[in-house]
Amino acid sequence: MFTSYFDALRAYLGSTPSSGITFILLIGAAAFAFSLGLAALVFTLASPLRRRVARLSNQDAEKTSISASLADLLNPYTRYLVPQQEKERSKVVRMLAHAGFRSPNALPLLFAAKAVLLIALPLAVLLASPMFPRISTNVLLLSAGIAGGLGFLVPSIWLDHRVQGRQRQLRVGFPDAMDLLVVCVEAGLGLAPALQRVADDLVISYPELGGELGLVNAEMRAGVERTQALKNLADRTGLEDIRGLVALLVQTMRFGTGVAEALRVYSEEFRDKRMQAAEELAAKMGTKMIFPLILCFFPSFFLIAIGPAAIAMMATFKTMGN
Repeated sequence: MFTSYFDALRAYLGSTPSSGITFILLIGAAAFAFSLGLAALVFTLASPLRRRVARLSNQDAEKTSISASLADLLNPYTRYLVPQQEKERSKVVRMLAHAGFRSPNALPLLFAAKAVLLIALPLAVLLASPMFPRISTNVLLLSAGIAGGLGFLVPSIWLDHRVQGRQRQLRVGFPDAMDLLVVCVEAGLGLAPALQRVADDLVISYPELGGELGLVNAEMRAGVERTQALKNLADRTGLEDIRGLVALLVQTMRFGTGVAEALRVYSEEFRDKRMQAAEELAAKMGTKMIFPLILCFFPSFFLIAIGPAAIAMMATFKTMGN
């Protein structure tokens, strides 16, 4: 296997001397970067200072989670990976919170994944190039650049997809949570016990929403003000529906009005809003069905309806020609 690989590499380099020199330089640079990163990782793992600190703090390496271990390894390089602008960093942290990653290790791990993919994918393209000897150097460099760009963008795309999926789950479970919250408050429970009861009931059917409501109640028990705990809920989810509920509850607590009545009014408004959204989707259904009908249904219909007549006409013309 390795003999054929090196034979193909020798044939490719011998066919085009100038491109061969460029290719050798690229391979050398990639190998140097890979060796440097591997050496830094080995020295970090084998550091006696790190082992002594872990031993003094009674930390068991086998019990440490994978994310915490990776974040610990990346700690010396965090300032080089994470962007320095506070605005960009806070934006990414907010996106991670919307996706459900609230650990402080999530930010460096995300940018570390970007850096690894940015280096690994072009290196993989360069190492696989001898299998395609007819590819020119310009095409090879272009492919490596595209692979690096994709490697840098893939974590962001995955994060956006994760945020959309989680917000969809929260949006689906929010109507049931509102109905349960109205029932609990009208039954005489306070806001905190009602949120805890709703969180306990939703932990199986809608675990994401149940976890968020349980976290709000935990913050209240820990001493965080109700207003701030509810605002934290809106910031973590990023949904306008929950943001509207939080604004309603904050206004109700500020002016001393009844929570049950306010929740019932908001529940009715949200139910009307959900019905309007369903009617809008139903109105768009006719337009969306045009393309499947044209591309899938009509060709088969015309084939069945007109096909026999077309075959008969072709047979008739053939007979008349003879």
